[in-house]
Amino acid sequence: MTGSLFDDAPSSSESPTPADAPLAERLRPRSLDEVVGLEDLLGKGKFLRNAIETDRIPSMIFWGPPGSGKTTLARIIARTTRARFVPFSATSTSIKDIKTLMEEARKGRRARGSKTIVFIDEIHRFNKAQQDAFLPYVEAGDIVLIGATTENPSFEVNSALLSRSKVVVIPALEREQVVTILHRAVEEPSVQNFDVALTEEALDFIAATSAGDARQALTSLQLVIETASKEDSPVDVAKVKEILQRRSLMYDKSGEEHYNIISALHKSLRNGDADAAMYWLVRMLEGGEDPMYIARRMVRAASEDIGNADPQALVLAVAVKEAVHFIGMPEAGVALGQLVTYLAAAPKSNAAYAGYGEAVREVRQGDNPGVPLHIRNAPTRLMKDLGYGRGYQYAHDFEDQTAAMDCLPDALAGRRFYEPKDAGAESAMKERLEKMRAARNKVSS
Repeated sequence: MTGSLFDDAPSSSESPTPADAPLAERLRPRSLDEVVGLEDLLGKGKFLRNAIETDRIPSMIFWGPPGSGKTTLARIIARTTRARFVPFSATSTSIKDIKTLMEEARKGRRARGSKTIVFIDEIHRFNKAQQDAFLPYVEAGDIVLIGATTENPSFEVNSALLSRSKVVVIPALEREQVVTILHRAVEEPSVQNFDVALTEEALDFIAATSAGDARQALTSLQLVIETASKEDSPVDVAKVKEILQRRSLMYDKSGEEHYNIISALHKSLRNGDADAAMYWLVRMLEGGEDPMYIARRMVRAASEDIGNADPQALVLAVAVKEAVHFIGMPEAGVALGQLVTYLAAAPKSNAAYAGYGEAVREVRQGDNPGVPLHIRNAPTRLMKDLGYGRGYQYAHDFEDQTAAMDCLPDALAGRRFYEPKDAGAESAMKERLEKMRAARNKVSS
């Protein structure tokens, strides 16, 4: 990155959109009145509209799904503000670049009172060090920072930077709003030049499969217009499906939706909903998720949510993980379907999971007393003389294979970490454990 913030040419100037630019770029709104949707943000008297029209822009994080208008809003600000508007790219900007330009912004503000707005598209791609480089200049008021992200800023934006910015949530467009945008598009001269029309149902289908992403909808429309022939006009839904081949699922393998859907899958099987579990599984697989990631998560679920209520669940989960590794997709999808439905239908117990958690808390927060002498190993004469192993009773010498002997330190005697439930196979385990606890509590004669 080269040049100065304070060159003669304003940094917010724009060159005309090339005639061969993608349709989505050619139709990008250039003013607030051209924006479709976002009435809660841009309606008369609303915060964001007032901020833009009065040129009193605060530091903000635009958070919303792809194609919802984040970059468009930033470009409208760039076009209307009297401030210097400087875009940054996460892929080509070094910390040195940031500090150099931020120092220029600081000097310009102090020497001439000039204001600088910095726009960072996909701010979540900036690492912590890059984000930290902006912080002192935001704190001092030397710059106004606007970030755009598809990811939850709570996780992707440094907390110090986040606390000094207003998070503006930008929702996905409604289907009707996307249809409105498509109607505008088909009136665009470059589209009409193809002399190919679409039925209303075809436009509605494109809107429905765009998941509220205007850019995706316009890209699909452009593909249909450029692929269909005049003989196909008016293009119907069947022809659109043929051209687009398949609907694009809204699924980001590394983003928030990734975590939302795996959470939905896990919670569905925990709640015994095999139908929902199957649906969320297929959503992930059709979206391109790594089947091994799902298999590993199901191994975890088998222990956490089923445990000893059905020990076979963990066996099956590990077997399916191996099957996924061995045969791969698409056949592995069936094995995963078998697994999630089995886990959903299995009796549930989180006793092992809860017991492990209790033991972890005790070890991390407790005094961790020494191992009782009677269950210590005594391989040497000295250790035996010190009492190691004295009083140990061999469990197999007793009728119930349980000696009247505590195995916890005295300070934890009687403490219960594992509390089995009356669920599935764990019911029998609970009964056996109660008998063994009773046997351990007998006073040796």
